[in-house]
Amino acid sequence: MFSVLVLGGGPDRERPVSLRSAAGVADALREAGYEVNAQTVDKPSLDELKAMEGDVVFPVLHGPWGEGGPLQLLLEELGRPFVGSGADASVIAMDKLATAKLASAAPSVRISQKAMVDPSRDEPPGDLPLVVKPVRDGSSFGVYICTDEESWKSAIEKVRRDAAEDPSRRYFAEPYVKGRELTVSVLDGRALPVIEIVPASGVYDYQAKYERGDTKYLVDPELPGDLSRTVQNHALLTADAIGVRDLCRVDFIMDERSAPWMLEVNTMPGFTPSSLFPKAAKAAGLSMEKLCSKLVELAAARGA
Repeated sequence: MFSVLVLGGGPDRERPVSLRSAAGVADALREAGYEVNAQTVDKPSLDELKAMEGDVVFPVLHGPWGEGGPLQLLLEELGRPFVGSGADASVIAMDKLATAKLASAAPSVRISQKAMVDPSRDEPPGDLPLVVKPVRDGSSFGVYICTDEESWKSAIEKVRRDAAEDPSRRYFAEPYVKGRELTVSVLDGRALPVIEIVPASGVYDYQAKYERGDTKYLVDPELPGDLSRTVQNHALLTADAIGVRDLCRVDFIMDERSAPWMLEVNTMPGFTPSSLFPKAAKAAGLSMEKLCSKLVELAAARGA
């Protein structure tokens, strides 16, 4: 059996989540019988990666650098098989606007209208209520729901502070859709069971995801008509449009008319105890050990 280099950490704001995800992957692969070399990294150079042993690389990093293309480009140069999407698809999926543009070309996938947020302007770029999001980030960092003028003023001030700290960070706004949050995990071209996310506070933010433990996750929830199959199909169409390989998670909001709207794609979803991708895999009959083993085997079979 070959060895696996599991990478965790990274320089992005999601580093704490990555460390927990990487630990879960490393433990699962050890249980499955693999020799595991678990490494905590920041922004490793190509030479540093070359010095790390492992026949297959499992990069369990989240965020723009670790998940959004730069690391994947290094891994392609490294020349070893690695789990997950290549650099091109990773760059697209991390960019919510680029993702929306490609997904909108897929038949029947609904995408809301989006407008860039100009930090120099006091006025919102559209009618309230709006949701303000960073173009490139995850784990609900920098997401603000603006239902009135006061919440918009609070959001734009936070955007300005963030832009002052990092001028490369851009934000956009889209209409706020009140409804049910759904997610579909995709494994090797197969859509796993739908999961509904029911946050206790009504907002699925970072605290609801990883800290409070009061969010409910409903596997294969009761949905109107054939909606479960519809969102699964939309997830597959979106992943295919972007060029995703091995795994991803596609998030949706179902509005009050039962219409699903695609929100974003995660090419390296979490592997923590509360993460949705392992929950969906378990519902499909795959333990954490089998899930991680399958991903490693997919990478190994594909080669460098």
